[in-house]
Amino acid sequence: MKKGLIVLIVIIVIILGAYSWVKGNYNRLVNMDESVKASWSQVENVYQRRMDLIPNLVNTVKGYAAHEQETFQMVTEARSKVGGMVNIDESVLNDPAMFEKFQQAQSQLGSALQRLMVVQERYPELKANQNFLELQSQLEGTENRIAVERRRFNETAKIYNTTIRTFPTLMLANMFGFSSKPYFQAAAGAEQAPTVEF
Repeated sequence: MKKGLIVLIVIIVIILGAYSWVKGNYNRLVNMDESVKASWSQVENVYQRRMDLIPNLVNTVKGYAAHEQETFQMVTEARSKVGGMVNIDESVLNDPAMFEKFQQAQSQLGSALQRLMVVQERYPELKANQNFLELQSQLEGTENRIAVERRRFNETAKIYNTTIRTFPTLMLANMFGFSSKPYFQAAAGAEQAPTVEF
């Protein structure tokens, strides 16, 4: 009788230990997944801020540089392409192809904005316009925020990805469908210094 009771107690302790381990690790994975989603929301937030600044910036530049139509069209098309993707929810984090498409659209918009900023060099009166200078300053600040939030997202995703790939949490992550998240990467060609000619 005593032997049977000891075996029962040992089985109950093992079951409670296993339950406690599964519960603790599952809740930790949920918290980490939510941290990745919150970090993603911040990335979207700063991208949205950039989207909101673009129309005012383009209209200000148009007033001084009306014949830069190709540049305006490029910025408008890039903004439109990104605009169709702005309302993407965190499900993009589970689709690497969609994440890559999102990143490419944002990169194209960034390139178009850089080209728009170059236009101001040809128009001294535009460089002196207070509205343009303020918008340019806000855009530069927003670009810095984008870089910071992308870095934070990558750090959060790295911690999450490492956790779900580490044994024995790997088994639990696979069992409950936790999948790895993609990282933001530098745009193609970013590793090469630009050629500057005077």
